[in-house]
This record gives sequence, C-alpha cells and structure tokens, in this order.
Amino acid sequence: MSTELNKQVAREFFRRFDAKDIAGALATMTDDATWWLAGRPEAIPTAGVKTKAQIARVFQAMMDQLKDGLRMEVTGAIAEGDQVALEVVSHGELHNGRTYRNQYHVLVTVRDGKISAVKEYLDTQHVVEVWFTPQT
Repeated sequence: MSTELNKQVAREFFRRFDAKDIAGALATMTDDATWWLAGRPEAIPTAGVKTKAQIARVFQAMMDQLKDGLRMEVTGAIAEGDQVALEVVSHGELHNGRTYRNQYHVLVTVRDGKISAVKEYLDTQHVVEVWFTPQT
C-alpha cells in the first residue's frame, strides 16, 4: 500500500473511535494485531502489550467510565513504508467528574490495508491520576 493509503487507514481508526464506534475502530485492525501502551504494567494495568481482544476490553472499560465517549483528534500524521506516526489529542469527561485530556504519539504499522501493530506513547502520570487513583 502507499503511504497515503496507510495514513488513511490509521486516521480511520481514530475517526471511528472518536465517533464512539469501537467495533468499527477494531474492524480496522488485523485479527492478530497487537497494541503496546506506555508505562509499567505493575503501576498501570493497561500498560504493556495487548492482543486485539485485550485492547477491545480496555476500550470498553474506558467507554463505560466516560459520559460521552473519548474525543480523539489526529493533529498530524507522517508515513514511511508500512508505518504511520500520528500526533493525537483526546478529551473526555468521566462519570466521576474527572476530565481526561491527553496527548499521544502513536506509531501504527499497516499490513494488507489493516492495522497490525500500535505503539501508544502518552502522559502516563495523567492516566494514573484520572483512571486509577481513588477519589478522596
């Protein structure tokens, strides 16, 4: 595939996620896709390498805690070969009153028109504070 088509595939994932179409976002991924999230798994339960099924559960758990989904805006994308590097910003309001806003660098690998691997870099301290720190 061309680099432009690879960018379209990567952007389509985030377009569907932004529209709260998690099943549609997952459909842009290969069955054997992996998703790596930054952080230490002992500190952040969602960190580390996840299978497609595991990341689907992570996404659903997030959606269950959000009032109206998680806005995801791709602000930049460059591609070379089968890889696409994206800058993404997010925003979401949780049912517990907390606000989640993060910035990401996401490295996407595309194989045969679908996402086969993702590496997601983000502010892990913000993840801990918003998603995993008990409210007082």
